[in-house]
Amino acid sequence: MLGSLRFRLPALFLVGIVLAAVVATLIAVRFFQSNTRTHAAAELRAESIGIVQLYEQKAAHGRVSLKNLQAALGGDQVFWVPVVPKASLLAGPLPELPSSAVPLEALRGGRPPFDLQVGSTHYLGVAQPVTFGQVRAGALVVAEPESALRSRWLQLFWELALAFGIGIPVAGILVLYYSRRIARPLEELAAAADEVAAGHYDVAVPERTWGSEVERLSTRFDEMTTRLSESEQLSRNFLMSVSHELRTPLTAIRGHVAALREGILEDEASRSRSLEVVSEEALRLERLVGDVLDLAKLDARRFGLLREEVDMRALCERAYATFAEEARARGIEYDLELGEGAVLITDGDRVLQIVTNLLANALHWTPAGGRVDLGLGTDDGEVMVAVSDTGPGIAPEMEERIFRPFWSGDGGGTGLGLAIARELSLALGGRLELQSEPGRGSRFVLVLPVRLAQPV
Repeated sequence: MLGSLRFRLPALFLVGIVLAAVVATLIAVRFFQSNTRTHAAAELRAESIGIVQLYEQKAAHGRVSLKNLQAALGGDQVFWVPVVPKASLLAGPLPELPSSAVPLEALRGGRPPFDLQVGSTHYLGVAQPVTFGQVRAGALVVAEPESALRSRWLQLFWELALAFGIGIPVAGILVLYYSRRIARPLEELAAAADEVAAGHYDVAVPERTWGSEVERLSTRFDEMTTRLSESEQLSRNFLMSVSHELRTPLTAIRGHVAALREGILEDEASRSRSLEVVSEEALRLERLVGDVLDLAKLDARRFGLLREEVDMRALCERAYATFAEEARARGIEYDLELGEGAVLITDGDRVLQIVTNLLANALHWTPAGGRVDLGLGTDDGEVMVAVSDTGPGIAPEMEERIFRPFWSGDGGGTGLGLAIARELSLALGGRLELQSEPGRGSRFVLVLPVRLAQPV
């Protein structure tokens, strides 16, 4: 519980808020202390100057009344520091201070305020020199008790404490609320990740409408689980397809071998035909195993490529001839159009594998009476081999999916042909393009780089 994000996140925020409040309070009080002291010194200085000016104005009519002056000063205290013996500024008893209690600079008319202690009371004082005629008689000290200054900033302190006492709980409630809003989707993601780790890919995270990072994380997680689920389904489909593809030729081979061994086939023609079937099914098994191994090598980036001269015209003619009989038997119009060819320095067997995979896919999806074309040409410095058909076409949302390993649109075959074709095209430094429209057929184009080509 204490180690969970639901607890640590609000705790971290609250600690940060409290620390910020304490630091802000200390800085504010310290600043207010300094400002209060400066302001008090300015007031004391103005009062001392005013008293001296009042004396100078009324000196000819007698001394100023101490009682009236202290009433005007409020709580401030007035002291007299005599320099000339028996010199008095005010009418009435005025507390006197020895000259040693006041800094010499202040007695001479200096500006800085100073700290003063009279008995057990501490003051902030300001001194103003007083002259009788041309003689400096002494200095007038106007002072404010430190306790009065302290009460000012203490009042601010308690006001701030009250404000923080109200604000911190409110902030705590907001922190708890928003922390839970942040932590809840993350906890849901963690729980969903546990489900995925246990092999349950059909888990969904509730959509979030705020917080771009959390929303993006939830979206990516859903995409990941969808792809994992699709990958799992593709793997299952692949196992079923491979099992079916293996079982069919193996059953045929076993049947013909049993017939040959038991002598059921008496004439030479029947035995020869049976051996041909065994050979064809064995080749079919070899191709299937080869496709699986090729895909595994491509995924592991351990696929070796040859570098040899390859006549692209001859290669296309060879690929075309491979499927000519199948197209004729199924009533599919099958054409070859060879434009400008080239001799490439590449792996001819792998290029042929790509083209035959594309032709096999086109013939698989083209119905009787349809059309399949194989073309060769160059455009903008690139060599292109195009395979087009008049099959059902491919929906836009399926155009990327058909290149995934083990994916089969109708559940037939292993779903490896197009996946291998694209991976091989990339390994050869080219690319495989798709142009398709539902209901009007598809066109696959193998594009190979011209930098390796020579015109013929």
